[in-house]
Amino acid sequence: MNHGNSMNGRVITFGESLLRLSPPNHRRWRQTQVFESFFGGAEANVAVSLACFGVPVQHVTCLPDNDLGVACLQSLRQYGVGTDFIHFSGERLGLYFLENGSGMRPSRVLYDRAHSSFATMDEDAISWSRVFAQGGWFHWSGINPAISAVAAKATAKAVESARDNDLIISCDLNYRHSLWQWGASPTSIMPGLVEQCDVLVANTASLMLGLPDLPAGRNPDEAGEVLSRLSGRYPQLKQIAMTCRETTSAENPQYTGVLWHAGHHYSSPTYVLNHIVDRVGAGDAFMAGLIYGLLSYPEDPQRIVDFATACAAIKHSIPGDANIANIEEIAQLLASRKGFDIIR
Repeated sequence: MNHGNSMNGRVITFGESLLRLSPPNHRRWRQTQVFESFFGGAEANVAVSLACFGVPVQHVTCLPDNDLGVACLQSLRQYGVGTDFIHFSGERLGLYFLENGSGMRPSRVLYDRAHSSFATMDEDAISWSRVFAQGGWFHWSGINPAISAVAAKATAKAVESARDNDLIISCDLNYRHSLWQWGASPTSIMPGLVEQCDVLVANTASLMLGLPDLPAGRNPDEAGEVLSRLSGRYPQLKQIAMTCRETTSAENPQYTGVLWHAGHHYSSPTYVLNHIVDRVGAGDAFMAGLIYGLLSYPEDPQRIVDFATACAAIKHSIPGDANIANIEEIAQLLASRKGFDIIR
């Protein structure tokens, strides 16, 4: 497919925006009377990160017409994310509760997003022809169709319209077991949608695409095999990426990115993530870095995967869901691979 000049347009992201509530200082839910709050959501996190990099981006979602919905809208705008096509309907904003792990105790998430505005939105609420009129790139994730039957249909319509409008389409598979409760399985929906995509972040591909014989992808060699096999199964994909997290405790994982491009694999340096502040949103940071790299230097796959992985690495030092680091900070990390020096 010839995308013409579509790379010159803005990026459109589509997905549910959420409010996150977390006990401070690695406390457990039953230990706290205070919760820290952040707005987030996979696709919104990608939008915020891209806006911090200076990329024109619009986030499309559905919010309730109440104070929480307005606060969520303002949280996007403060980082420069466009909100021109956000739809207001429904009764509530989706929530999730995060208990941050420490040492040998993993982090835990509880969702409270049933019957949210996004889950109950009219599947025709968004005029995608208007949204995509000036767009060049459309990003969504596998969380969307997991939320509800309506959200699945809305996502399918968005992907189809993006294809018809000659946008580049990216997807992060993002398997969430606890969300697939409305009657469909991921393997009944996701393969057909992925067949329309150009760029894929393929962690959890075996679960989302019904390919149980794929390697786990825990290290770059296994990830390279996964990506090669996916390129054969989905030949329309131009780039496929994965992240590898080798973990000995919740606080000190090793993190590497791998990118398949034009029949070759490219691995980033491996980061040892000491003193993690917040690991939520690292995959979204990687996705945003991947999009930025493909937009900025599409012929340099090594530089693309290095940049995307550095974005994910630095996100672990930032509280909240989104990576709000700027280009200069990512460049400094790439140059030092340490990030410990004080900037004066």
